[in-house]
Amino acid sequence: MERWAIKINRMLIRDYGWDNGRRDLIAGLTVAAIALPQGMAYALLAGVDPRFGLYSAIVITAVASIFGSSSHLINGPTSAISLVVFSALAFFDPDAHLEAAEAMFLLGVMVGSIQILIAVFKLGDLTRYISESVLLGFMAGAALLLAIGQIANLLGVRDRGTGHQTILHRVWLTLTEGDPVNIKAVVISVTTVALALVLRKMVRTYRLPQMDMLVALLLVTAAAVLLGWSEPDTAGHTAIAVVGVVPASLPLPHIPEIKFEWITELSTSAMAIAFLGLVEALAIAKSIAVHTRQPIDYNRQCLAEGLANLVGGFFRCLPGSGSLSRSAINFQAGAATRMSGVITAAAVAMALLLLAPLIHFIPKAALAGLLVITAARLIDLERLGYAFRASNYDAGLVLITAFSAIFVGVEYSILVGVALSIVLFVPRAASLRAAELVVSPEQVVRGRRPTDPLCTATILFDLEGEFFFGAAPELDRYLDEVKERALSQNTRVIVLRLKRIRNPDAVCLERIDHFLRDTQELGITVLLAGVRPDFLVAINSLNFLDWYPLDHIFPEEGDHADSATLNAVRRAYELLGNANTCEHCKPPKEAKTAETEWYYMV
Repeated sequence: MERWAIKINRMLIRDYGWDNGRRDLIAGLTVAAIALPQGMAYALLAGVDPRFGLYSAIVITAVASIFGSSSHLINGPTSAISLVVFSALAFFDPDAHLEAAEAMFLLGVMVGSIQILIAVFKLGDLTRYISESVLLGFMAGAALLLAIGQIANLLGVRDRGTGHQTILHRVWLTLTEGDPVNIKAVVISVTTVALALVLRKMVRTYRLPQMDMLVALLLVTAAAVLLGWSEPDTAGHTAIAVVGVVPASLPLPHIPEIKFEWITELSTSAMAIAFLGLVEALAIAKSIAVHTRQPIDYNRQCLAEGLANLVGGFFRCLPGSGSLSRSAINFQAGAATRMSGVITAAAVAMALLLLAPLIHFIPKAALAGLLVITAARLIDLERLGYAFRASNYDAGLVLITAFSAIFVGVEYSILVGVALSIVLFVPRAASLRAAELVVSPEQVVRGRRPTDPLCTATILFDLEGEFFFGAAPELDRYLDEVKERALSQNTRVIVLRLKRIRNPDAVCLERIDHFLRDTQELGITVLLAGVRPDFLVAINSLNFLDWYPLDHIFPEEGDHADSATLNAVRRAYELLGNANTCEHCKPPKEAKTAETEWYYMV
């Protein structure tokens, strides 16, 4: 921590000049323009007070920017995390706002603690092994849920159902048993969507600052005020639902209420949010780093994510992660350092202090319209198409993860996808491959062709793949096949090429141990060719050399990739000598001691 603080100070004092400051200021203010409506919209999506989303856009954004690794990653509330938060808080009844809020703060502390532990144990690099297809499926399912969850706000009706029912069930109840559709709310939501789309097209066409969502929200809010739709009547009711009062104050320290039953209910969601948040943030940081060539310290970024959520939990924040849209805008606006994120947080805080009275008039239907647009943009059709065309494995991961989000729960879908990818990957990783090699009359060691006769003098077998417990059945099958063939044709020498086996574990090493002992008792000599350093260390630790001859091992020899194989084959023919009766390789046997005449061909 102290080392990072020194780096931050150095950046601020010595390495930070006017040019960097100007670039970060422009980028920070541009990102703040989109962070304001998104912060409120994502809080609405999570089912909590909009101010908590704004608090998140201040505290979590600032903390993650200070301690993070990426110069362009902007943290704060995100649609994916908000969806999981909404699902996590579903065990509360819709009217239990205060208890749900306290549980959300506790959830933030739990998420931050898990992420910090991941960083402390340096497990951040493991997030690289979560399949891209799992993320695509999660985002597709989450996007659909995002849009479905806003139906009540789009139609201007009250959400029906209880917190113990699925979102699909609650939407069904809302549509079939709910209030009459509020036409004014529908007009607001449709106008917001249309206006945001037109403004986005103008932004892209004329390369304007990316403030389209904020401008659309301001215009629709102003129109609602002018039409009197957001003004309360004598009974205090408005024609359309509005955000409500947002205090003109900055987030203050707050210790979340702790209840054991809440911890039990929130534990699974906390784990899902922790991993999802890390995957989301690291994926965004890596995608931008491809263009900037900036090295990313994964564990440091994990620690920054954890610190941000932990601190946010004590400042009444909605849990957050890296935001794809805000990070992309930050990069495109020319941000130079992590200071742009600090500027973004400061700008949102200033806007909250100055504009809080006006936020009260923002229609919920307008925010719902922006969320529908966000949902549509979350679905990357190009990448989904690529995954479906790539393989059935990827297509299956996408579909199962997406359906899990919709029908099981968004907080479980990422875990289901990860577990499924592991289950599907293990059999593929356990696919140990074996290929028979032969010595041609031209003294070339190559793969055996269908037209080549079987050699009765030696058996040359090349093994390739992960040498771990999952591959043990395949290894047993290959070794039994080799041993039975050697006995049936009276072969006295076997060469096993081990150059392309990886990560040997105790199970497969034990199989090799048994094979070598069995063949030794049968009078068959086995030579191990291309032995890699890790395999050599393992068999030495297991005391193989106490009973297995050292000159039967031919280690990998640096840049001379195939010399170990050639040496082993040469040694096999030396051991055979005049006893070689194989008609296939007998004719050139007189020349088989001439080193310069041996070749290896893949």
